[in-house]
Amino acid sequence: MSARKVLFIGLVWPEPTSSAAGTRIIQLVQLFLANGDEVHFASAATKSDFSFKLTNIGVIEHEIKLNDSSFNDWLKELNPSIVVFDRFMIEEQYGWRVQQECPNALRILDTEDLHFLRHGRQQSIKHQTKLDLYNDVTKRELASILRCDLSLIISKAEMDLLNEFHINPQILYYLPFLEEGITSTHHWKTFDERKDFVFIGNYLHEPNWQTLQFLKSSVWPLLRKKLPKASLHIYGAYATEKVMQLQNTREKFFVHGRAENARATIAEHRILLAPLLFGAGAKGKFIDAMQTGTPIASSKVGAEGMANDLDWAGIINDDLETFVDKTVELYQNEKQWQQAQRNGIKIINELYAKNKFEGSFLKQITDIKENLNKHRQQNFFGEILKHHTLQSTKYMSLWIEEKNKS
Repeated sequence: MSARKVLFIGLVWPEPTSSAAGTRIIQLVQLFLANGDEVHFASAATKSDFSFKLTNIGVIEHEIKLNDSSFNDWLKELNPSIVVFDRFMIEEQYGWRVQQECPNALRILDTEDLHFLRHGRQQSIKHQTKLDLYNDVTKRELASILRCDLSLIISKAEMDLLNEFHINPQILYYLPFLEEGITSTHHWKTFDERKDFVFIGNYLHEPNWQTLQFLKSSVWPLLRKKLPKASLHIYGAYATEKVMQLQNTREKFFVHGRAENARATIAEHRILLAPLLFGAGAKGKFIDAMQTGTPIASSKVGAEGMANDLDWAGIINDDLETFVDKTVELYQNEKQWQQAQRNGIKIINELYAKNKFEGSFLKQITDIKENLNKHRQQNFFGEILKHHTLQSTKYMSLWIEEKNKS
């Protein structure tokens, strides 16, 4: 029996050292490779110096064009049995082409996080208005979810939200970050061996930039008054000039730019300071912190959907002064700090250990693939959307293609 062909279509070439989204897509790629599948990865984006070398792990790479019929010819020849869309924007761009050329291919959407939730929260903060999720981004993302055979959702909180929109649970699948369990901690630095605070993030991602400004203007001035010997170290990919200009050595606010190894960098510090103002999905920086025994000081929206009913690996609070007071206590109280570490170990091992998820996920894919027509009939609204909305997407794309020729 020949290996199954799995095609990933990427919004970008994955950068696991730059973002949680890059880590997530590589975890999925490795899952299929470990299953013995033949994995292809295609993207119309330009590679960067930090793009993961997929060929090193046995993936076949393809550079494709956006809004170009050459993709159809190539896709028909490749004839994958599974296509994974990296975020809903990619499904919008390529979904109709996949449907036209490979109608029997299982279509999987990796949402990464629910973009409409993050967008809604960002608009709410920006305009100081009540959260409104009934917007155009919501319509686009939910339509993409309905058109696919299965959508991967990274947090239970987002599964609950989609339930409120009455999305058929048969086309949703909860699949968190797929982590190695924590079995040994002897290499972790102790409480006394660590000092200072750290924040890390990709600054192309708006929640990280907004949080950094909040740390600079509101959190750190209060925190350093209570802990005058402590410093705050800022790391992250794509730190622009406006990020670097926030450095102030007198205030012990240090901006370093990209970390070569995020986990090793976080592991040097006593607390990950991350009171995120908005966002969605699961936070890769929090996984990295728990994997290195680094307690986390977070907001409610930051920790949302990451620990379920388990005790948090640090502190959670949205009131600025209370947040600072609790963070100081966590920083100074060794017993509380060690308990936060133990909580993090439990969260990783019970909620993110990949051996708890990989087998059942692969079985689900096989079951759907073997009963694809029945599965699609049970998601008939999705079939209606494919019939109608993809016609408009198709002709818009063809119009752009013709326009590019002229």
